[in-house]
Amino acid sequence: MRSYVEESKFPGSTFLLAEGGNIVHRASTGYRAIDEGKPFEEDTIVRIYSMTKPVVSVGLMMLAERGLFHLDAPVSDFLPEFAECRALTGGAGDETAPCPAPTLHQLLTHTSGLTYAFNPGPAAAAYAAARIDFRPNGPGLAEMTRKLAELPLAFAPGTRWEYSVGIDVVGRVIEAVTGQPLDTWLEAEILEPLGMTDTGFAIPDNKVDRLATLYTSLESGAPISLAAAGKGVMRQVETAEDSAWRGAKTFSGGGGLLSTIDDYFAFTEMLRKGGAHNGARLLSPATLAFMRRNHLPGDIASMGPSSFAETPTTGIGFGIGGSVVLDPALTRAPGNVGDFSWGGIASTVFWLDPAFDLTAIFLTQLTPSSSYPARPQLKALVHGARL
Repeated sequence: MRSYVEESKFPGSTFLLAEGGNIVHRASTGYRAIDEGKPFEEDTIVRIYSMTKPVVSVGLMMLAERGLFHLDAPVSDFLPEFAECRALTGGAGDETAPCPAPTLHQLLTHTSGLTYAFNPGPAAAAYAAARIDFRPNGPGLAEMTRKLAELPLAFAPGTRWEYSVGIDVVGRVIEAVTGQPLDTWLEAEILEPLGMTDTGFAIPDNKVDRLATLYTSLESGAPISLAAAGKGVMRQVETAEDSAWRGAKTFSGGGGLLSTIDDYFAFTEMLRKGGAHNGARLLSPATLAFMRRNHLPGDIASMGPSSFAETPTTGIGFGIGGSVVLDPALTRAPGNVGDFSWGGIASTVFWLDPAFDLTAIFLTQLTPSSSYPARPQLKALVHGARL
């Protein structure tokens, strides 16, 4: 962690490692705001981006467990704007054909035909042109979802795997089923019961000072750390004071939460212990075991993805809320069969190792997460330290 800071790759970071739920190592280093000299600490609040997806996926499974719907239900049952879906045919230009609406299960497992604006292909280009991004300062979840439904799917649902805004749509389904805004429902049903007091879709004024600055290794943003030759380059994207999360209006189920390492540890403890933590039961052990299985016919690579992925696609399956290791050798990083994990675009990551009963959480604020091989290096260090 120190070397990544010294080489101007990460501004700062915090890490937690637990065995059997007991914290065996934690460390913080570097800065949450370089130019202000503010240290990156355990209570630093970060944009967890796609690590929001497991939280919202748990929310949908809580409603499914109550018998309110089944996972093969089409999303159009809840959001009528998806009633007449069309998918690109793969032919010339923007030719499309009618197709079924994606099911809830396909939304959860990224097999829905939805995509992201940063993926390759004509569907992603249409997302970029229409500004389908679910940013916190956007027009609201309902309006963004309606705009999304006007665009063609990248492929017919169920035929491929492509990383997507599917969990953002899941967040809107939760609103439709419960009759409550996603932030209100999540707070009452998941965050408050687990004691996740620093987690939410917006940053309150009294916590702004703890929000980390977001940096990028790309050519966008203002130069902050122009390092020596052979080292990284960090550019500032967003400070705490000018953050879009101040007064957020769009609650992105795919990437909108802010959190801290201890808050997210409470969430992973619930996952590890089969649905219960802090005196609250969110799901049954059977439902949690179901979520942590591979829900694809093979690994992700076998479903022909061309999209951005935050983990390798060979030897990796996908469950509900995260990836599942099927064969550690094919992932090219130490691990065990059944490792359940996911990360965020700002280089954050967590994983649960059922074989060793380990929980690891790493938080920093550098985008994109593909900038450096920090995740496989971290797994190698953890496995190398276990005797």
